Amino acid sequence: MKSTSTPYHSPSQAVHIRRLMRRSLYCIGGPIIHCTLYITILQSCNVAKHLPTGEKLYVGADFVLKTDSTIAKKEKERLVTELQALARPRPNSRIFGFPYKVAFYYFVGEPKKEKGFRAGLRRKFGEAPVLASARGLAANGQLMGNTLENEGYFGTSLQGDFVDVNGYQTKARYTIQVPQRYLIDSVSFIGDSTLVARAMFNASPQSFLKAGNPFVLDVVKAEKERIGSAIKQRGFFYFLPDYVTVLTDTAVGNHRVRFYLAIKPDIPAAAKVPYFLRNIYIFPNYTLATARTDTNRTLAYQAPIPTAADSGKTAPPGKFYIVDSSRVYNPVLFEDVISIRPGRRYNSRAQDLSLSRLVNLGTFKYIRNRFEPVGRYGRDSALMDANYYLTPLPKRSVRLEVSGNSRSNNLAGTLLTASYIDRNFLRRAEQLQVNATAGIDLQIGAAGRGVTNYRYGIDATLSFPRLVSPFKIRYDRRSILPKTNLTVGYEILQRDSLYNLSSARASFGYAFRTSNRVEHSFSPFYVNYVNIYNFEQPKFIAGLLDTLTGPTYARLLKAQFILSALYTFNYNSDPQTRRRYTNRLTINMEPAGNLAGLLIKPDDTGYKNIAGLPFAQFFRFDLDTRHYFQLSPKLTWANRFFGGVGIPYGNSNEMPFIRQYFIGGANSVRAFRPRAAGPGTYTPAKGTLFQDGGGDIKLEVNTELRAKLTSLLQLAAFVDAGNVWSYARVSTYGPGAEFTKDFAKQLAIGGGIGLRIDLSYFLVRADLATPFSIPYLPEGQRWVLNKINFRDRDWRRDNLVLNIAVGYPF
Repeated sequence: MKSTSTPYHSPSQAVHIRRLMRRSLYCIGGPIIHCTLYITILQSCNVAKHLPTGEKLYVGADFVLKTDSTIAKKEKERLVTELQALARPRPNSRIFGFPYKVAFYYFVGEPKKEKGFRAGLRRKFGEAPVLASARGLAANGQLMGNTLENEGYFGTSLQGDFVDVNGYQTKARYTIQVPQRYLIDSVSFIGDSTLVARAMFNASPQSFLKAGNPFVLDVVKAEKERIGSAIKQRGFFYFLPDYVTVLTDTAVGNHRVRFYLAIKPDIPAAAKVPYFLRNIYIFPNYTLATARTDTNRTLAYQAPIPTAADSGKTAPPGKFYIVDSSRVYNPVLFEDVISIRPGRRYNSRAQDLSLSRLVNLGTFKYIRNRFEPVGRYGRDSALMDANYYLTPLPKRSVRLEVSGNSRSNNLAGTLLTASYIDRNFLRRAEQLQVNATAGIDLQIGAAGRGVTNYRYGIDATLSFPRLVSPFKIRYDRRSILPKTNLTVGYEILQRDSLYNLSSARASFGYAFRTSNRVEHSFSPFYVNYVNIYNFEQPKFIAGLLDTLTGPTYARLLKAQFILSALYTFNYNSDPQTRRRYTNRLTINMEPAGNLAGLLIKPDDTGYKNIAGLPFAQFFRFDLDTRHYFQLSPKLTWANRFFGGVGIPYGNSNEMPFIRQYFIGGANSVRAFRPRAAGPGTYTPAKGTLFQDGGGDIKLEVNTELRAKLTSLLQLAAFVDAGNVWSYARVSTYGPGAEFTKDFAKQLAIGGGIGLRIDLSYFLVRADLATPFSIPYLPEGQRWVLNKINFRDRDWRRDNLVLNIAVGYPF
């Protein structure tokens, strides 16, 4: 293919071109564009000048696919994307087609010292030129051809050549003839009457290979892994996936292929027999320094843990032994954690679960296990012993840490935490953790209207690696161990120039997983008492006496007493997946005061009290669903929908303010400061950005496009919409706060752009947003897109909101 090129300019021609460009660009009022193009042309010539003689800069690859008529358009697009990812080498970074890092590489020049300043500058900000190579073209062609054949496109032909972009840049072009794809005609499992072959037959109904599906080599490999895992779960300890052979027959015709799966005839004898467990030895105090003593089996005692023989089944004899002369651990712990049992057939899934449970206990630093054959069992089976070597963490430890934090209401600050941990509190790996905290929170982006918070608190959590209940609870013992958490805490919040707030809380609940995607949390008992004091501050009294803010301030004077139960459901798409679409779902439910309301009679005023305190009664439900679309390796479209409703009843006319919803801030509608909009069309007061109160109902939608520029920098463009409303007709916030059929007209809408710095361990985010629709303006005037004026200083002060936070907003 004929190459095209751009002629080089002589110095006099270059001067003439620069003059013409300067005149034309200044005529259209573009000094910035002029400067950019001026530098680009000069540097372009510079890059071309420095390239080795006869070499050209490689700038990427194009693909021309000539496909069979049976191949759909979507499949063709997928193939192009896949082939683009295979193309090597990776071209140099460019902006508007200009290799700026190569230009900087040549601008810095050859360093005199390998570790000098110039060398470091060149490595950090420059890139060596990636040159076009015929050898790379051939290697890519072979790799791409193999990839297409591995996906069932047998007989693919490929031709590659270079096409010049200009005088010094060229790209690869691959022309590929893609034939009709081969599909699976049938799948057959063949074998003899041996135990291992029967185990393969028993696993065949779950085969990944299905008639009618396309031939994909990765699926064939996954099928071998699946069969190997299934056979190992049936006791064949030494069986490997490589012992499965897959034969293919493509002579069927009509682009069809037949599969025949079988066990190789020459596998080791040990892989052909199932293994039963005889004895299980646990060494829970194992260290290298005292290994001889720790592994002395004469010091072992037999644990009262049921075996297969104890249940009356026909099984080989075997026992559970623990080498723990100091009785540091209650043996019942290992009955809960170890899934394999003496006398039972070895199961690889039970073994993996045992190791996972031991790791998740948080009590042991290192975990190692070893299986040793100990002889035959019957004619077709064998026996083995299992050994678990567990190196414990220190039983008790004290830690002091200083951390930075950011909250959803734009509060950011520091927190000092002193922690005490006991990792074996009641001898069954129970963890007791006591935290004492002190911190300060400053409100970011409050435009001088924020408040400073000082926090002091202490809390204690006792976590049991099992279900603790007065009655027996059945759960799937094939899953990760559940946890029972008992928590108590007390916190004091000092709101500068406003009031002090104390909060005492206690809870008892369970957390457990039913799969690696689904997690449940249930707290049948939760109590929280919140009380305000020291509110005789001038700023608070002024707000209390103000006709606009008075009702909001007055409701804070009422103590909040909540007796409730909490349930949370979490679903995450498979964390191991590489799919372009992933999602998350969180559902929360909280009924409060319902049981107490049934047992307690109202007083003369009509309220129901406990120890003279009226308790809150409400039902709260909310849903948070998030959806992520990987549009390209460096571009992600993220979306979130949140909907929540709190229904007060009985003792409560409104939701307690600590259970209300709000919008605005770094993780909500970012064009509005925290609680600067809502509920409904309520107009917020000017002055101090008050942080308490909100709505009983919340709807919020967020969408964000995230672009990864480098491993360090990311950009985002986003639009947020949402509001909160009162459930009752009469509320603290007056008319306009109630949820009605016109809720869509009352949404606070805004958008903006964001810069993210990914520091690997955490991400720092700065989002700049402006309102598009303001709900508290008169109807017909709420859309303010026509009033956007970045040149106006007053407009920027009143409408641009900068949110600084840690982590993604969703």
